[in-house]
Amino acid sequence: MKFIHTADWHLGKIVHGIHLTEDQEYMLRQLVHVIEEENPDAIVIAGDLYDRSVPPTEAVELLDEILYTINVKMNKPIIAISGNHDSAERLSFGSSWYRQSNLFIQGKLNKDLKPVQVDGVNFYCVPYAEPGVVRQVLQDDRITSHQDAMAAITSKIAQHINPNEPNVLVGHAFVLGGQTTDSERILSVGGSGCVSAEVFNAFDYTALGHLHSPDALNHPKVRYSGSLMKYSFSEAKQNKSISIVEMDENGSFDLRYRSLSPKKDMREVEGYMEELLDSSFYQSQRTEDYLKITLLDEGAIIDPINRLRKVYPNVLHLERKWDLLDLRRKESFSSIKDEKKSELDLFETFYAEMTDRHFDQKKRDIMSSVIDTVKKEGVLK
Repeated sequence: MKFIHTADWHLGKIVHGIHLTEDQEYMLRQLVHVIEEENPDAIVIAGDLYDRSVPPTEAVELLDEILYTINVKMNKPIIAISGNHDSAERLSFGSSWYRQSNLFIQGKLNKDLKPVQVDGVNFYCVPYAEPGVVRQVLQDDRITSHQDAMAAITSKIAQHINPNEPNVLVGHAFVLGGQTTDSERILSVGGSGCVSAEVFNAFDYTALGHLHSPDALNHPKVRYSGSLMKYSFSEAKQNKSISIVEMDENGSFDLRYRSLSPKKDMREVEGYMEELLDSSFYQSQRTEDYLKITLLDEGAIIDPINRLRKVYPNVLHLERKWDLLDLRRKESFSSIKDEKKSELDLFETFYAEMTDRHFDQKKRDIMSSVIDTVKKEGVLK
């Protein structure tokens, strides 16, 4: 059978004050188009359908419309779980009667852990849950971490799993060794939010959500689909996609990706102000994209953000390269006390540490004159 693995839609997301619901709708329309072309037997959504537990009305309406289109109009089974951004209770509403149209939404963890069966494949739905919740549901006081929780859940499933049928786990977790980005919420401090890939050994394919890149983890059977679109500039170089999984009766599978192209990309641009505002440069750019701009100019610049937004209306973040480097130097600089060095030598060392710029002869002459003047006035001894 063929199924599509997607996750981390984060509907209702706000980035740098910009509501992304319209952009998310644009991406979901592409997903619907891919479903039309691929004609899969099921769609798997591995958590974080919403960006927060109380999503805005527009996000709820968008999810309702997309799920109705896929499940009712296109007659495709949907298997979905809650993620750490979702409200398990809200996603659980109506799930008992949704099943009548093959819409399987597992918002809350339950102890029976029975699979959803679609075309001979067993899908075990494990929604995100804190260790304390898992401890209570499974009545196991030994569970104190996410590793304990997931190991207990998968061990219980393994007691009743049919190894002669394809078995897929749908989960939302941070697997040890996975590559994170700035837009993923930390599950817990001190590494206790991690789980090892070995806990999923009983399954032919593990469809995960939480990490936002399909390349976040290099594992033959444990896979992330990545997020629907870019949600931070740390994801700017990622290619967003959905996973197409074609699984045989013995559980072996072929995996490929279908790329999704945003209406407005999220990019990082670096350059001098004059260069960025030159028509010969920006006419070759997608000026409507969401941008993080790093200026290379030294010295004061009057009202740079508004000047840039006249050409690039969606500049979300602006910074100065030299300001950043100067700040890093200041944070790492330690005072040097060396009686053998002259005041000018000491200042040159300080300048290099603070600015990462060349202390040329002109600057050296100016500073030498300043030091001589101060010495003559008796301030510097």
